[in-house]
Amino acid sequence: MNKKIAIIGSGFSSLAASCYLAKAGYNVSVFEKNAHLGGRARQLKKEGFTFDMGPTWYWMPDVFERFFGDFGKKPSDYYSLDKLDPAYQVYFNKYESISIGNTLEKICEAFERQEKGSAGKLKKFIKRAEENYKVAITDLVYNPGVSPLELITPETIKNIGQFFNTIKSMVRKEFKNKQLIQILEFPVLFLGAKPSATPGFYNFMNYADFGLGTWHPEKGMYSVIEAMVNLAVSLGVEIHLNKKVTSIHVKDQVAGGLFFDKDFTAADIILSGADYHHTETLLRKEHRGYSEGFWQKKTFAPSSLLFYVGFNKKLKNIAHHTLFFDVDFDLHAKAIYDDPKWPENPLFYASFPSVTDNSFAPEGKESGTFLVPLAPGLNDTDELRAYYFEIIMSRFESVTGQNVKNDILFKESFCVNDFIKDYNSYKGNAYGLANTLTQTAFLRPKLKSKKIKNLYFTGQLTVPGPGVPPSLISGKLAADLINKHHK
Repeated sequence: MNKKIAIIGSGFSSLAASCYLAKAGYNVSVFEKNAHLGGRARQLKKEGFTFDMGPTWYWMPDVFERFFGDFGKKPSDYYSLDKLDPAYQVYFNKYESISIGNTLEKICEAFERQEKGSAGKLKKFIKRAEENYKVAITDLVYNPGVSPLELITPETIKNIGQFFNTIKSMVRKEFKNKQLIQILEFPVLFLGAKPSATPGFYNFMNYADFGLGTWHPEKGMYSVIEAMVNLAVSLGVEIHLNKKVTSIHVKDQVAGGLFFDKDFTAADIILSGADYHHTETLLRKEHRGYSEGFWQKKTFAPSSLLFYVGFNKKLKNIAHHTLFFDVDFDLHAKAIYDDPKWPENPLFYASFPSVTDNSFAPEGKESGTFLVPLAPGLNDTDELRAYYFEIIMSRFESVTGQNVKNDILFKESFCVNDFIKDYNSYKGNAYGLANTLTQTAFLRPKLKSKKIKNLYFTGQLTVPGPGVPPSLISGKLAADLINKHHK
C-alpha cells in the first residue's frame, strides 16, 4: 500500500511538493485552513475588479519552466505570459522617473541618461550577476540545506568573497547616482533584508530583473496556482478546503496524523507548508525543533500594508508595476529593520494590472494594489490604515499629476493582523525569513524536523528562501528529502 502523506497548506511550496510526491507514488492529501487555495497567492474579486492579493511579480521564468518540465508540461499548457515593457517605472519626484525597459539595451540607455559612463558599468555588473545566477541555480538553490558542504563547489570557492561583501557596497562601488543605486538595490527587498545586510552574491537578483525580465501571466499570478492545482489533481492529489489543523498527533517521536476541529486524518508522513513557527506550536514543546527564543532572534522579512482599490476611471502616468521612491529609502529601511515602527514617510509600490490585462477591471476603470513595506509585529489598527491610505493617495496624486481620490469606488485593506489571522504568519510577516548571511542555505530552519522522524517542512521560512520561485524549489527539495528517507 502506498504511504499516505498529509500536507498542511496550499501555497506554492505545498502544491509543488504535492505534485512531486504524487508522481513518486505516494497517496497525497492537501489540507487548507481557508476557503481558497494558494495561500498568500489568492485573489480578491469585487464589483467586476480582480486583485492578486499576494505575489504580483513573475520573475525567474526558467524556474517555472523547470517545475512544469519535471512533469512533461510547459507553463504555456496552462497560461500565457506577456513580457512587460516597461517592466516597471520608478518615480523619484513629480518631475523625475525612470522606466525600466524589457531589454538590457533599453535599460543601459536609461542609465546612461542619468549617469554618464554607467551603461558600460551596468553591462559588466549584470554579466557578473548572470554568472552568480547560474551558480545559484546550478549549485546552490536546489540543495536541501542539510550541510555546509553543499556550498563548496569550484564556482562558489571562486566567488567566496561575494558572500562577505554586501549588495550595498558592490552597487555603490560602481555607481554614484542615487537614483540608479536605488534601482539596483531594490530587487534584494524580495529577499527580505536591507542591501547592507544582504550578501553580494545575491546580486543575481539583478540578473533576474534586468536579464530575464518581468512577466505577467494572463489573468494574474493566481493563474499559476490554478495551473499547479490542475497538475496536482491530474496526478491524484486530493485537496481539502476549510480544514484547520489544531494539532499534530505524535507518539514515540513519530507523527501519526492531523487533528482538525472535528475529526482526525491518519498519515504516514506529514509535510507542512504553513508557517514554520506556527506548525511547531501544533506540537508539544518537547517535540519542537526550535524554541521561541530562536524565532525571536531571527531577522524576518517585512510585513506589508496593502490596499486593493477600484478606480472609476483609467489612470495616467502609471505602469503595470510602479515604484514610488520619492522619499528617503534609508529612513524607511531603518523603520523596518533597525528601529521597528510605522515609517513617517513610506516608500510604496503600486500594481495596476489592468494596464496590461483587461480582465482585472471593467472597461474604462482601473484596478490598483498599493503596498507599503512594514516591520513585522507592529500594532495594526483601522485608524493607522486610514491614516496611511491618505498619505500614499496624496503622494500618488502629487507625483503622477492627477486627482484620483474622488474616483475611488472602494478600497479593501490587508495588514499585520490579517497575515496572522489568515496565514498564521509569525508576527504578521509577509515574505518569510530574510536571506542574510547567517540565515542562508544550511543556516536556515531545516526541511526535516529535528525531533519527529516523519515530519517535514517547506516554504519561505526554510530553504532556499522568500519569493515565489524559491517556494517552488522548496517544494521540490522537501519532496526529494522525503523520497530519500521513506521511498
